[in-house]
Amino acid sequence: MKIWIDILTPKQLLFFTPMIRKLEKNHKLLCTSRNYREATELNKIRKLNLIIVGKHGGTEKSEKLKASIDRMRELFIKIQKFSPDTTISFCSPEASRISFGLGIKHIAFCNAPHSEAVMKLSLPLIQKLLIPSHIPKKEFSHYGISQKNITQYHALDEYLIVKEKIVHNTLPKLNLERNKTIIFRTYEAQASYVSKNIPTIKLIQKISKEFPDCNFIVLGRYSSEIKSLKQKLGKKIIILDKVVDSGELLSLCDVFIGSGGTMTSEAALRGIPTISYDAVPNLDEKFLVRKKLVKRATSSDEIVKSTKILLKSNRNKIKQNAKSFLNSMEDPYSKLLDLLKK
Repeated sequence: MKIWIDILTPKQLLFFTPMIRKLEKNHKLLCTSRNYREATELNKIRKLNLIIVGKHGGTEKSEKLKASIDRMRELFIKIQKFSPDTTISFCSPEASRISFGLGIKHIAFCNAPHSEAVMKLSLPLIQKLLIPSHIPKKEFSHYGISQKNITQYHALDEYLIVKEKIVHNTLPKLNLERNKTIIFRTYEAQASYVSKNIPTIKLIQKISKEFPDCNFIVLGRYSSEIKSLKQKLGKKIIILDKVVDSGELLSLCDVFIGSGGTMTSEAALRGIPTISYDAVPNLDEKFLVRKKLVKRATSSDEIVKSTKILLKSNRNKIKQNAKSFLNSMEDPYSKLLDLLKK
């Protein structure tokens, strides 16, 4: 088959990497992405050779719209020429519109029904949707896709990320002078589904002050954000300005503090004591909190208290629980193959 895979975010790139490696053995693939800092740099780390078409639209709605229109214009020419039998995406709005317009069957994955704008722009136009089994089908069907066209798989998406080999030597030289390391991940402030503004710098300052005996690493998302973090947080806190392999970075971690997104799930599945400050409430985060693999703490005081407890926790027990949970999951790729065969 000729298959077009459209990848928009760093999470999607990591999610699709093992699938691309397997599919390219028997099928002709065209893999596209867009100019988006972390996705672009991870493309180099993973050596996927994605074709970059268009860019991320930033924060403003008008700029998001313009970027999407411009990207569709470029994609139309490339996809019409490639003429794929099937499209695979993570509910890419551009892939959905192009595939619908050209009469190409579209299979999409998704774990984010909270991303309302993306759901409205993609779900009514796709043929099949693949989702994690802990998310009810009705969370997606009300956007315009029939439940009979939704297939569930017994896994978190981060299963694929954790099972993939870690790429080493992506980290810059870090001066880790202390025995314990805390990693803080900023939230996706430019996403369309983010409705609240979290004072990240104040939050980091208050938390890090409580742990002078720990290495404190901050992993930002956007170039402008990283520049601001460096200017305001000083030299005692390590601000990563380079995109790195998440598995290599997390191998240094004793406690991970995340916004509740992809890296929060990944850290939990790697058996790292994990705290979510729940910046963007989502069903994956709620599921992991219920499973007691993630501790939710939404205020700075709660985060500090939970971090102190987790720094003293039994790491072997946490790792064993995570390993057992991970081993209970199935590979979503098998469900994709079933749909491709049909």
